[in-house]
Amino acid sequence: MKKLYNTVGTCSRQILVEVNENEIIENVEFYGGCNGNLKGISALVKGKSIDEVISSLKGIDCNFKGTSCPDQLARALEEIKRGILCSD
Repeated sequence: MKKLYNTVGTCSRQILVEVNENEIIENVEFYGGCNGNLKGISALVKGKSIDEVISSLKGIDCNFKGTSCPDQLARALEEIKRGILCSD
């Protein structure tokens, strides 16, 4: 299942997340933001469970914005778990 999340408060504008039926992340693509860093985050979370990634990334702050691209990914994953985020 692919889900598109509109970010808030970050340089990236959207995150496309692909999760399988076992809640394992298969792919993450950020649109906008720091290209190299976000490709690195995407590579690091691939193959991990939704819960593991949320636990690792939730609450990370970027320059006192109250959020960050990793935090926004965690929020997107929380919405996927709750069934809120619509399909792409």
